[in-house]
Amino acid sequence: MHPVQERTIEVQTSRGIRLALGAVAAAFVLSAAAGCNYMIMAGYLLGGPPSIDPDFDRETGHCMTDEGVTVAVVCYAPTELRYDYSRIDRDLARYVASRMHLHQIKVVSPDQIAAWLDEHPKWETPAEIGEATGASYVVYLELADYGLYEKNSVKLFRGRAEVLVSVWHMNEDGTGEAIYSRDLSSIYPLHMPRSTYETKYTTFKREFLERLSEEIGRLFYEHYHGDDIPDAA
Repeated sequence: MHPVQERTIEVQTSRGIRLALGAVAAAFVLSAAAGCNYMIMAGYLLGGPPSIDPDFDRETGHCMTDEGVTVAVVCYAPTELRYDYSRIDRDLARYVASRMHLHQIKVVSPDQIAAWLDEHPKWETPAEIGEATGASYVVYLELADYGLYEKNSVKLFRGRAEVLVSVWHMNEDGTGEAIYSRDLSSIYPLHMPRSTYETKYTTFKREFLERLSEEIGRLFYEHYHGDDIPDAA
């Protein structure tokens, strides 16, 4: 290589190193002046957003993604809610089971559970469902409130739900015990309602069930900071 070319490469390399070091120094200065936003952004670029462990795992020491674990999802809705939303109990259980399946949790078929519930209308505890299906855990969802409209309005959509989420751990003898419980409140959209002229009823119902089932599912599988941002509006 010609000496002039070698010198040019050395100068360019040295300049590149200085620019890189300058960028790093600037990042530290900016982070000191404006908080940690720039450093957080650097972390996102290098390793992705920070993850959040499932609340169920932290609280119980159990994990639903363990090998050999099977989960049954059951929902109960009082008569007054089913009067306005006739299949809300079956729909929510199905959506949650689908979410869990997508996150590597093995679930009992919702159809199998629905058939058992139809055959045993006088069932009393989630443990009965766990024993009948051979599940390791039963996720029991008890709906206290559910609606798709902004209160006192029929022209604005705004999903709302109050759910008691509990988990029953099944023993080898077919008995079960409650090991986890969380109250969950959900509102969608977060910031303002949506006009019924802009969105079809069936579309909004699906969107809210997807959102609600995701919030419930996060109790049992890993998720990430910032997951709420796309669903804010």
